[in-house]
Amino acid sequence: MKSRVLIITILFLSTLLFAQKQYFKAEKMLETGIYYYPEAWNPDQWDRDLKKIAEMGFEFTHVAEFAWAQIEPTEGVYDFKWLDKVLEIADKYKLKVIMCTPSATPPVWLSRKYPEILLEKPTGETAMHGTREHYSWSSPKYQELTKKVVEAMARHFGNDKRVWGWQIDNEPSHYGTLDYSPSAQASFRVWLKKKYKSIDALNNAWGTAFWSGIYSDFSQIEMPNEGRLISGIASPTSMVDLKRFNADECAAFIGMQCKTLKDFTSKSQFVTTNFMHDHTDVDPWRSKDLDFISYTMYPVAGYSEGVGSQGFRLGDPWRISYTNDFFRSLNGVTGVMELQPGQVNWGKYNPQPYPGAVRSWLWNAFAGGLNFICSYRFRQPLFGGEQFHYGMVGTDGVTELNGGKQYRTFMKEILELRKIYTPNAVMPKEYAVRKTALVYNIDNVWETAIQPQTAQWNEKAHITKYYSSLKSLSVPVDIVGEDCNLSAYKVIVAPAYQMMDNTLLSSWQKYVENGGNLVLSCRTGLKDRNGHFMEASWSARITGLIGAKIAMNDMLDSKIKAKISFNGNIFLWNIWADILEPNTGTETWATYSDQFYAGKAAVVHRKLGKGTVTFIGVDSNDANFEKEVLKKVYETAGIGIQELPEGVILNWRDGFFIANNYSSSNVTLEIPTNANILVGTKELTPAGVLVWK
Repeated sequence: MKSRVLIITILFLSTLLFAQKQYFKAEKMLETGIYYYPEAWNPDQWDRDLKKIAEMGFEFTHVAEFAWAQIEPTEGVYDFKWLDKVLEIADKYKLKVIMCTPSATPPVWLSRKYPEILLEKPTGETAMHGTREHYSWSSPKYQELTKKVVEAMARHFGNDKRVWGWQIDNEPSHYGTLDYSPSAQASFRVWLKKKYKSIDALNNAWGTAFWSGIYSDFSQIEMPNEGRLISGIASPTSMVDLKRFNADECAAFIGMQCKTLKDFTSKSQFVTTNFMHDHTDVDPWRSKDLDFISYTMYPVAGYSEGVGSQGFRLGDPWRISYTNDFFRSLNGVTGVMELQPGQVNWGKYNPQPYPGAVRSWLWNAFAGGLNFICSYRFRQPLFGGEQFHYGMVGTDGVTELNGGKQYRTFMKEILELRKIYTPNAVMPKEYAVRKTALVYNIDNVWETAIQPQTAQWNEKAHITKYYSSLKSLSVPVDIVGEDCNLSAYKVIVAPAYQMMDNTLLSSWQKYVENGGNLVLSCRTGLKDRNGHFMEASWSARITGLIGAKIAMNDMLDSKIKAKISFNGNIFLWNIWADILEPNTGTETWATYSDQFYAGKAAVVHRKLGKGTVTFIGVDSNDANFEKEVLKKVYETAGIGIQELPEGVILNWRDGFFIANNYSSSNVTLEIPTNANILVGTKELTPAGVLVWK
């Protein structure tokens, strides 16, 4: 068993090192780039613009993602002369180029000649041409036409040394809309046949005996559509399968383009795509054929209060670090393809970021071990749907905006850091020993959204609550799947892991018995992979593991705040509570302080073999309760942690510690007395950055 784990680890590290060495130079640590849309600007300005990009310190540019109409103005007729000119100018200024496949925005001739390629909305309306991601991944015709344009591009640019790599599509997701087109309906039935083999197996998995929903043939099945249902969803499992299918269709569409590129391009050119940081409409981890996955990130768009009075201008302290850790999970390499340059146009409301925030986000992205950072976009557009979206330069095309100035500053700082880069730097032992795995399966995000039980439940928010609590204790985190080598971590956290099976249970139990410390939270182990309860006592699958029975659960109105007692302090909750009955030998760490179950256990802890299991039965109103319980887990395990001031996040990479202050107040950070400060000071202002070695 140990030899098998060693072989898997070696293979993973080999893949990681290959990807890093093949496409990225370790001594550069990180390279920066910018989106440029030559098709939107007078060709007489291309030289001026690309020269400015290079002068600002950018090392690559990114082109063609929305240019299908210019690349293939009529079917089968391709025009690459203008892109050749862009590459020529970029090379003149020593800028590498990321070339993009243009499938996100099909041209008008395609939509009019082949209307069957358009997505059908849940309402039954056919999507209108004139936006993006409005095509069907399942359409054979769209797949055919996409493959043709990608192949033409690959043949033309696939051995061009000026092309660094490729981005497929743009933010593949349909932006939260599901496709109900005839092509998707047919593909869904094929997908179901492949998964279930027989209609009886599907009926069993979907529980179709409920509400007389039994199917006699796959041809009877329609994609479940909440908008057409009268009294709720008869089969939650059918909805989870729809989400799984949708994610698989997205991955297959990306995979088709990836294979086409790989068939005709140099091995020196990487292939990736940029998923949105809130990626739960699809599943980036399914795209395993890419060299790595990348992401887009906009921390400030009116959706987050952040920390303190100016938090809405700074963003959540955990968001960039979480996304770094999530996207790095595939092949150990990632980058941010779109990082916010300043004010945007599409948010709930669109505030100006706090002075210095853009630079702070850049350093936070660097801290996550990224190989590149790219921003959208160089020039603020004069027309189109994103006119109010800032670029590096303003509407005159030359004046650097605040974000552009901050990018310039950051890139100068990176050049200085490269001078003292140390190859193969080793993470300090006192920091490395804290490294924790957060186990993730997107099925739980999808399934709990279908039956949330309370309007306040949000699986993603619950997961990131635990992540932010870990980061507030200066704990490095790997976000991992169930197939991860758990023995590499002294602590594993699996928040609200509602759907699981006995194989996973056995894996967790062995991990603990061998000396690991497992932390589980409410809603864990309630259902199997088909979303069914066990024909047994409530949550029976995990009672033996956690050393307690879950007697019942409770939720409260958002205006009602109930109390929990832990370590002599009172915390508030109203989202979810599992009421626990510990077995003999299981410790009670926290209890409910009111309601009719006052005095009952809310958190339990037990020893199992050489390790421990902690079950946190409450989803609190903020992360303070979870953080305090996690502190005790690490203390009990003999692992030292460093509690950070609220809003401060700390990361390590390549021999450097990087601290970012996302709070609205000045913060003094305690660092070693022998620290060599390279950027900033120990007195961190809001949006302040501190880098030391």
